[in-house]
Amino acid sequence: MPPPPVNPKAIFLNIPYDKEFEKLYLAYVVGIYQLGLVPYLSSGIAGGERRLDRIISLIQGCRYSIHDLSRVELNIAPPSTPRFNMPLELGLTIAWAKLRPSRHSWFLSESEPRRLHKSMSDLDGTDPYIHSGTVEGVLSELRNAFVRNDAPTVRTMMVDYRMVESDVEKILNDAGTQNLYAPSVFRELCFVAWKAAEFMSGAGS
Repeated sequence: MPPPPVNPKAIFLNIPYDKEFEKLYLAYVVGIYQLGLVPYLSSGIAGGERRLDRIISLIQGCRYSIHDLSRVELNIAPPSTPRFNMPLELGLTIAWAKLRPSRHSWFLSESEPRRLHKSMSDLDGTDPYIHSGTVEGVLSELRNAFVRNDAPTVRTMMVDYRMVESDVEKILNDAGTQNLYAPSVFRELCFVAWKAAEFMSGAGS
C-alpha cells in the first residue's frame, strides 16, 4: 500500500499524555498554530485500525514531527515502568525519514541539556531543543526549530497561550471529560488555537 500524501503543514506531536505535561502540551498546540503549522496527535486519529498502524500512517502523512523526550522518569503507578511509547514512535519516524528524507523532518525536544546522551546515546550528534520544562521555553524552541522571518515573538505567543488557556475549563466541561488529550478536546483546542492565531495575525497586520 502506498504511503498517504504528505501534508506540508502537518506536525506529528509525540508527547506524554499526562496531567503534569498539560501546560507544555498546550504550548505546543498554540505555538505550532502561531507558526502557521498544524499539530496532530495519535490519540486524535479516527478509525478502527491497530493503533501502531494508525501511528505509522500519521507519521507518513506529516511533513514534520516533534518528539519530546523530557519525561524519561519511571511511572510511579505500580508496576513501576519507564515510558517506551515516545522512543518507539521516534524510532519509527527516524526509519521513515531515512527511507524518504524529502517527505519528513523530525526534531527532538528535552527539558535538560546533556541528558539525551545518557538516555539515548545512539542519537549522539543530534542536538535537542531544550525547553527547560516551561511554556516560554517550548514557544522559544519552536521558533528556533521552524525559523520564519515573520514569526511572532515569544511575548506575542504567550498572549495567545493565555487566551487559549482561559478556554480550557469550558472546553473540558463541554466535552464531559477532564482528559485534555481526548480526541474531541484536542480538536476543540486546535480550533481555539487557530482562531487565536488568526486574531493575533490580524491584529498585527
